[in-house]
Amino acid sequence: QDGYYYDQIHVDGHVRKLRVRSMVGLIPLYAAETLDEEHMARLPLFRARVHRFLDRHPEVAQTIACVRPDAAGERRLLAIPPRERLEKVLAYLVDENELLSPHGIRSLSKFHGPHPYALEHNGSRHEVRYAPGESDTGLFGGNSNWRGPVWFPVNYLLIEALKRHHHFYRDTLKVECPAGSGKMMNLRQVAEEIERRLASLFLPGEGGDRPCLGQSEIYRDPSCRDLVLFHEYFHGDSGRGLGASHQTGWTALAANILERVALTRGAR
Repeated sequence: QDGYYYDQIHVDGHVRKLRVRSMVGLIPLYAAETLDEEHMARLPLFRARVHRFLDRHPEVAQTIACVRPDAAGERRLLAIPPRERLEKVLAYLVDENELLSPHGIRSLSKFHGPHPYALEHNGSRHEVRYAPGESDTGLFGGNSNWRGPVWFPVNYLLIEALKRHHHFYRDTLKVECPAGSGKMMNLRQVAEEIERRLASLFLPGEGGDRPCLGQSEIYRDPSCRDLVLFHEYFHGDSGRGLGASHQTGWTALAANILERVALTRGAR
């Protein structure tokens, strides 16, 4: 109905879908792989098991793109969302009023700023509201926020997944990115657009400031302006670095992204 994957909660023996457009709904896109026919031919046992599974579970085969062949029969897609569901999720992904921020993909849609999701339970009201910066609740100790900021590891996984989907669909699947721009992109180009936005976190803008360092006067000093930190996450609108500033375990992926963006620009 909504064209998005939702989390759900089990309460008093009942299941309730949480209609929150968050990073949770993008995770099903990650599980994707393209199998060339020549590889399938070398794996007869795997091929037999796939077809046996689909024969035994036709209801599953109707809702996932499980080993769907392309028009030429040269490759197959092993993925969760079939094309029609993928396109619906992508519509939220490329919308700057939803998940697409100037600096990557938000962990929660901007839509939930004026339209918070509310859950009533046992006389209490619980809200999920877009918070692009520091956490405004005591959850997770109050120092970690998944309700709007840009997180590098999940963005990186999404980029890789979009490229795998593109390897199958090629130019047969294009979306308007950003939504309303009139610019049509295939999924590889969408992935590269997200890479450019992530890279912009660390690159000096028109005024010379790096979004990840915010507007601090300290980093306008010539001796400090090139000291780039690896913040835990980044403001969903401005790109300012937040949380811990030494997250080399995942934000150091920025080095890979910057290299890709540089190579893409060089190719152009």
